[in-house]
Amino acid sequence: MGFNSIVSLFTPKDRVFYSLFEEVAEGVGRMGKLIKEVVAEPDFDKRASIISQVEDQEHVNDDLTHRVFTELGRNFITPFDREDIHYLASSLDDICDYIYATTKKINFYKVNPNDTGIQKMADLIEQGTAQIRIAVRELRNMRDMRKITDALVKVNSIENQADDIFDLSIERLFETEADAKEVIKKREIYQVMEIVTDKCEDAANVIESIIIKYA
Repeated sequence: MGFNSIVSLFTPKDRVFYSLFEEVAEGVGRMGKLIKEVVAEPDFDKRASIISQVEDQEHVNDDLTHRVFTELGRNFITPFDREDIHYLASSLDDICDYIYATTKKINFYKVNPNDTGIQKMADLIEQGTAQIRIAVRELRNMRDMRKITDALVKVNSIENQADDIFDLSIERLFETEADAKEVIKKREIYQVMEIVTDKCEDAANVIESIIIKYA
């Protein structure tokens, strides 16, 4: 075996992992935009069509996450800790899973999403996923640390805002909604949307751990 062939065996597959994470992050950002479209669409059938796009993107991201895990098992040398790669892939996948779960519940329960709390939560989800996309794209070079840290700070702030909106929305729901079934349905939707922001914060924490170790 030639020297170049030997060297190639021990060359980190940075481009593979970074490219996969960037693709996943693009999908996360797209799903954040789609959930805004879902809650803005009053027509049930049109909303179902947008939710179908959410489902398709969720499947794409599932496949990409599986590829990350496959590459993790295939490559001896990785751009950063194998554990961090696993955590980051899992946390990004969780964001997508819970966005899709939110949109499914909205349609399954036939809830009118024209609700102040749901609209605000969707807006925060879009903001959070956009910041995660920014932070992940900067991981490849880690040259603009300010850009990464600003994005992570914004994600944490968004999660705190979501907690407040969740509490206020639940309080208002019990005060103003007379139909017990509607209370149950909307409460579940609020809960899943709040989890999405939690998952964004989880991803931000993993990214923060990575930049502390390697920046």
